Amino acid sequence: MSCRSDIDLATLHQHRLEERWNYGLAWCGAHGRSQQQQQLTHYNELLIRQSTNQNHHQRLTKSGSYYKVSDSSNSSRILSTVKDNVAKDNQNKPLQGLDDYNNDYFTSTTRRRRSGTWPRTRSLNAPSPFQQFGPCGRIMKNSAMVMQIQDPASQRLTWYKPPLTVLVIKKKDSQVLLPFVQLVEWLVQEKNMVVWVESAVLEDKLLRDDVRLEQESAKFRMVHEYYTGVRSRFLALREKLVTFKDGRDDLTDRIDFIVCLGGDGTLLYASQLFQQSVPPVMAFYLGSLGFLTPFQCDNFQEQVTNVLEGHAALTLRSRLRCSIHRKGDRRRESLQQASNLLKPHFQRQSNFGDAGNPKACNNNCSPSSAQGAGGHSSILVLNEVVINRGPSPYLSNIDIFLDGKYITSVQGDGLIVSTPTGSTAYAAAAGASMIHPSVPAILVTPICPHSLSFRPIVIPAGVELKISISPDSRNTSRVSFDGRNDQELNHGDSLRVTTSIYPVPSICAQDQISDWFDSLAEGLHWNVRKRQKCLDELSDLTASGSEDTLDEFDSLKIHDA
Repeated sequence: MSCRSDIDLATLHQHRLEERWNYGLAWCGAHGRSQQQQQLTHYNELLIRQSTNQNHHQRLTKSGSYYKVSDSSNSSRILSTVKDNVAKDNQNKPLQGLDDYNNDYFTSTTRRRRSGTWPRTRSLNAPSPFQQFGPCGRIMKNSAMVMQIQDPASQRLTWYKPPLTVLVIKKKDSQVLLPFVQLVEWLVQEKNMVVWVESAVLEDKLLRDDVRLEQESAKFRMVHEYYTGVRSRFLALREKLVTFKDGRDDLTDRIDFIVCLGGDGTLLYASQLFQQSVPPVMAFYLGSLGFLTPFQCDNFQEQVTNVLEGHAALTLRSRLRCSIHRKGDRRRESLQQASNLLKPHFQRQSNFGDAGNPKACNNNCSPSSAQGAGGHSSILVLNEVVINRGPSPYLSNIDIFLDGKYITSVQGDGLIVSTPTGSTAYAAAAGASMIHPSVPAILVTPICPHSLSFRPIVIPAGVELKISISPDSRNTSRVSFDGRNDQELNHGDSLRVTTSIYPVPSICAQDQISDWFDSLAEGLHWNVRKRQKCLDELSDLTASGSEDTLDEFDSLKIHDA
């Protein structure tokens, strides 16, 4: 569907590409040939792609000034050719809506005024999600994909190599033991898969024979005896299982497929284990609410087989990347930047390359210590990040900045920043709207604000929120991530929140629409009430037109009086 705003956005996008192209020439000249080659290739591909999609911008294709750099020895010659062609093109046909088209446009002052750092793109759409989930799974590419952003209804799972390892996560409940053992036994014996479980599963007393029953209660001894058959089946498989411990072992690129047995908490726990790419998650309903668990365990063999064969729809549940910037860190960063300026140019280049390389971290890095921008530790949340006043009797006074611009202050019990998936959790209890998980958005909901006009708001997913304690606040605040990792937020500290490029690929039992509305109806009883009776079920006297019936009705009123 095209409208006037689409044309304006396309023009703005073309305008920004031209700006970034011009900025890239100046930036490449200051950072050596290798980065010059990368920047030329990057901006070349962007401009050619945009010119192909925008027919009315034929100037880009006619100039012949964009090249694919493949040989580093020709970089100087290509750079001079590009500069000459761009200058000639500017003289013949200047850009529309751009008066000052020169390298001085991107001065250091201008870059400081703009929020964020280059070359990050600000747009009304969410960041294009990372489309590989674990070592084996990824999004199936089809004709509905446009500029790497698919129609959510067309997102289906495909395996480009057979999945071999599966992580089974279960809740701590005795009622889950039987389906858990049945599933693990079937995966090992029938599917020949390597099954990973948490090390705490092997320590479950109901699954061990070396428990001193005389020291346990009578109720436990009865339950332990009831699960004798289940325990014997599990002990036969115990040596074939691979275990891990949360916080110690890194599961990145080790798991192909995840199966959750329990409630919504099991899916949140799976999201916490993977702070980067998440393997496809299949969640079975064995808990209390089950809003995020669409599968039933009755015929799990058929359902898991369909998923392993690639017959499944996906819901990409976006996550929030959160990082806390402490007050003392800013001073250390400024000192580090000052010391970097005193280093030789080649040393600064090598340091920049190591910082931008995700493999520079050693193998002992844990998922919880993932480094965000500026070296700050970041954490990915699936539901929400909550800032509250904690045990203090005073109101929270929190300042909110959007892409570096001050928006408002929250005076109340706190603030909830949630994903569309989290809009049906704590945010819904605080009065927010429920958002479909495929909508690229961030939901900001105040908790009991001391203002009658402060309503929840929905902002684009590509922006960055900065949340800090107001200087005149009477107290500090507490911040928690999906109900975990509770920390204190002091004066001068700030919390940065934006949409992560690593979503949680949740496998659908039916499709995106049916699963979500079924969860609303069954889990939250959304719009459930007694239906109004139709007119046929009532004695509609006026519609009959019978004078006898009206006379009988009048006599009935006199009799009642």
